Amino acid sequence: MLGKRYIIRPMKYEDVAEVVQIDREAFPGEWVFRSQSAYKQDLNNPSVRYMVAYKTNSSESEGQTSKVSWFKRLFSGERHLVSPENIVGFTGFWMMLREAHIIAIAVRDRYRRLGIGEGLLIATIELAQILNANVVTLEVRASNQIAQELYRKYDFQVTGRRPRYYSSDGEDAIIMSTDDITSVSFQASFQRLKKAHAQAHPEISYQVY
Repeated sequence: MLGKRYIIRPMKYEDVAEVVQIDREAFPGEWVFRSQSAYKQDLNNPSVRYMVAYKTNSSESEGQTSKVSWFKRLFSGERHLVSPENIVGFTGFWMMLREAHIIAIAVRDRYRRLGIGEGLLIATIELAQILNANVVTLEVRASNQIAQELYRKYDFQVTGRRPRYYSSDGEDAIIMSTDDITSVSFQASFQRLKKAHAQAHPEISYQVY
């Protein structure tokens, strides 16, 4: 029996429609600020990075894309090396000087609690390191305790609060940030967590580096 696999890779233009669907599902009331055209513009912005998790059958060959380096795909403009798949989640962040600021991490409702969101966070931190970021920051709803627990697991700490940040309902945002992600202590913790996640979710793989 064929099993499902989830591969995290760079976002492409043909992924945008599905990403917008996930955006609307995960962030009701906020998605209007990220239209299809906005995502397509972001894909041409060197300061923005998006990755997606797509679903495939375990029988499909991973070698089709793994032989092509992440750097070549990222910087050469080769956006059509992988045929479109069923996108189940996405992540995006802005690079601002040496800071990677997460725009969003979202997973379709029916694919939550499968380790995909954590995999997207791992990929985000990995790519931030490749791009020479020192810290990773984000905003999260004050009521979203599940997401906050995940971020704390990866050494994010609360650094502030933005009152009435979310326009849909006026909820506050909690600001969270890592310490220096290049430090020995952060790297030791991150590598341990990444290994544990890989052991728990061997069906999730990465083609982002």
